[in-house]
Amino acid sequence: MRAPVLTVFVALLAPAAPALAGGFYLQEQSPTAVGRAFAGEAAIADNAATVFFNPAGMTRLPGTNLDLGVHLLDVQSAQRDTGSTRSFPGGVTTPVGGGSGGNPFDRPVVIPSGYVSAQLPGSRVWVGLGVSAPFGLKVVYDQGWFGRYDSVASDLQSLNIQPSLALKINDRLSIGGGFDIQKLSADLSAALPNLAPGLPDGALRIQGQDLAFGWNAGVLADFGFVRLGAHYRSHIDHNLSGIATFSGLLGPLAARNGPVRGFAPISTPDIATISAVLPVGAVRLLGSVTWSNWSRFQRIAVANEAGSVFLDSEQHYRDTWSYALGGELDVSKRLTVRAGTMFDQTPTIDGYRTTRVPDGNRIWASAGATYHVNDMVALNLSYAHVFVKAADVARTDPVYAGTPAAVLVSTLSNNTGNVDQVAGSVSLHF
Repeated sequence: MRAPVLTVFVALLAPAAPALAGGFYLQEQSPTAVGRAFAGEAAIADNAATVFFNPAGMTRLPGTNLDLGVHLLDVQSAQRDTGSTRSFPGGVTTPVGGGSGGNPFDRPVVIPSGYVSAQLPGSRVWVGLGVSAPFGLKVVYDQGWFGRYDSVASDLQSLNIQPSLALKINDRLSIGGGFDIQKLSADLSAALPNLAPGLPDGALRIQGQDLAFGWNAGVLADFGFVRLGAHYRSHIDHNLSGIATFSGLLGPLAARNGPVRGFAPISTPDIATISAVLPVGAVRLLGSVTWSNWSRFQRIAVANEAGSVFLDSEQHYRDTWSYALGGELDVSKRLTVRAGTMFDQTPTIDGYRTTRVPDGNRIWASAGATYHVNDMVALNLSYAHVFVKAADVARTDPVYAGTPAAVLVSTLSNNTGNVDQVAGSVSLHF
């Protein structure tokens, strides 16, 4: 790909604001895919976004193809205190108190997407490039809210550059793969309890980043009556490096105030998808099943340069499945309409769920359309409503564990929410 194309894509994706997703995975990588709730996405390959969902699909796109889109999300999320408490040295336990925290999400959240693919002249080889933000989360609660010892602000952002290659082995079978260059950055903060009633809270802020690498691969098989696609995206092991800053601690805790160099390992999940497209005249029936290896993410453990862990927050994510069904109808040569639904399982589990990831099982209801202005330009528009199942936060975390200042914080909350999303893109063919 020419350098100016890469420069434009990086400029588009760098300021992306992450949003509510399954765990901290962002599925919003293609406005067209949103309209069918991601059903059939590893097999349909109808624009350059196939670089992300299955690079083998580039072999269905002759010439050069470009897809540039934007997602606008309105996330409604609320926490209700169901009895959060904290203890003091000596065993006295009191309610935490504080407000509800408000809606922690920006309104709207904006997520761009951009992909390009090109067939090498006179060959069975395609090259592609994707720039995306596949992982991220940004939540900011009001100061002084009841869950402040669990979280106040969480900002996790990724930038993923994916050069890709595909080979058309014959008229039925194609293979493809990509190399993922991924930058991950985190900025997390929470309140810290001081040891006497009536004292103001202290605070902890953790900032870190890392650059690491992964890969993905896919296969596409077209049997005429059905087209099947399979795609695998590898996990990426990050080791975030940065600064943890303690502030506002009083009395015997005051010696902790100040910055500490910190390191925190974090792994993104392996993700495997199988998709099918069944053409029936002007209709295409679509389906996908996706497995995500979220059990790789068990804790947030921050250690100092000597290797001593000074923050250990258990997460205990579980592996998840999602199931999507959808369909498309070619109303005319220029207009295609689509719809879909998906059940998407949360990786968070009872007892370890946190207000940093206000997450529950989700059901998607989506619709969209594509209008071909001419042979070179297509406009895509989609809408989705995501129903998020209410879920409880019920976790107890030790603070200053192993010292005479040790106390316990119990965060008890009921989380409710849903998402409305409008997404649009322009697909160009040259």
